[in-house]
Amino acid sequence: MTKPCIICVAITGSVPRKEDNAAVPISIAEQVESVHESFEAGASIAHCHVRNEDQTPTSNPDRFARLMDGIRAHCPGMIVQLSTGGRSGAGKERGGMLPLRPDMASLSVGSNNFPTRVYENPPDLVDWLASEMQKYDVKPEIEAFDLSHIFQAVKMSADGRLRRPLYVQFVMGVKNAMPADRPSFEFYVETLARIAPDAEWCGAGIGRHQIEVNEWAIAAGGHTRTGLEDNVRWDRETLAPSNAALVRRAVEMCEKYKRPVATCAQAREILGLGAA
Repeated sequence: MTKPCIICVAITGSVPRKEDNAAVPISIAEQVESVHESFEAGASIAHCHVRNEDQTPTSNPDRFARLMDGIRAHCPGMIVQLSTGGRSGAGKERGGMLPLRPDMASLSVGSNNFPTRVYENPPDLVDWLASEMQKYDVKPEIEAFDLSHIFQAVKMSADGRLRRPLYVQFVMGVKNAMPADRPSFEFYVETLARIAPDAEWCGAGIGRHQIEVNEWAIAAGGHTRTGLEDNVRWDRETLAPSNAALVRRAVEMCEKYKRPVATCAQAREILGLGAA
């Protein structure tokens, strides 16, 4: 298989803290350094959240701007993808960074259960976020936590609310949401190929499921996501030493399946993004 595999590194997220793993980058300087190490290891997309000084999540556009500036200065060509996730803010606050014109931003097109809460993505907010992404020429990464989210994304692309080709990420292993189940994974891949044959897709596994979903995605010809946002452990006994270490493990898996790792330029071409 010769199709390059895009590796996305999700460096921080909204949940992991230093108490969970000291390698989780919190400050802007730590985040830039961690992205740079991951970039050198083979990641071509940086999926980014920002935190306050007390480690609580935020959607503060100024912090996102500083992070973007640092990544672009130290990781030439890398795709910057900002999170509009619901743990970092409420309502339109979640899209307050989109005028910064990152290359990409995450977009959840439906609601679902999380371990202890409902991840609310009401239709009016989804439509507003999608319109802001079109306005500022930001490519959405559709974060699919459920089968219905795949169909909704395709519907939104058919009526013009999302531009094609779609980029859909199957998020597997969140408790109370999409399980990390191999037959289900294969069904999602087949379904997306049937209803949106021009779409690209990515697999992301949460917690202990990270490495298996990495392998499923790479072996099936898709792209994959790794990083401390999704999994702070290397194995059951050991904490992950860094985001870059998790990226290197994904790179080794690409080598196992004879998949070249996408350069930033190749990733941009695959995703239909302009040059940096």
